[in-house]
Amino acid sequence: MKEILSDYDHSHLDKRIAEVEKRTSAQIVLAVIERSDSYAELPWKAFALGASIAGLLIFIIDLTISYWISHVVMLIAVAAMLSAGAFFAILTVLVPLFAKLFLSTYRVETEVRQYAESLFLDKELFATSRRTGILILVSLFEKQIIILPDKGLTSRLSKDAMREIISKMTMPLKQNDITRAMEIGLEQLSEVLGTSDAGKSGEASTNELPNNIIEEEGV
Repeated sequence: MKEILSDYDHSHLDKRIAEVEKRTSAQIVLAVIERSDSYAELPWKAFALGASIAGLLIFIIDLTISYWISHVVMLIAVAAMLSAGAFFAILTVLVPLFAKLFLSTYRVETEVRQYAESLFLDKELFATSRRTGILILVSLFEKQIIILPDKGLTSRLSKDAMREIISKMTMPLKQNDITRAMEIGLEQLSEVLGTSDAGKSGEASTNELPNNIIEEEGV
């Protein structure tokens, strides 16, 4: 798998994670995923649209031009419709921006959240002594961000606060500046969680989860 973040980005974000963890006593894990689902239905949706557009054009031409339809013309019309459908389907594979035109917001949010929840369990981010693990996942294809805190942080991190953090991370993510998006997420998380008792006393909190950023191709 091709690396998403450079070595410098990894090093820089690892240090920022350590700083925020020391201040807040949270255990933060960052993850970058290529895509959270294969979305197998996208080529078929595109095929249907392409074939429909071609069929409509053929129908309009048939209304405006008077001639007897031969078998050859009929075959050409069918071939044109199938070719247009196949072309649109191929575009969904080659051009991510085109593919995303056929994605619903609800479907995207559901798939990215499911991937984040699965990753949270798979990496055992719940296995901290005070249940203070938190996952910030960025899914690149969908341009979506999910923040999953363990139950030890729910009193310090409300849903509204998480939505605000995500909204501030979204702009640099749309510009493909993943490192900046994550840095903003860490900064906002530090502000929202505030300084823990351990952070105020200068105690070094135990690093129960690795700071290494997770990079995966996804589904």
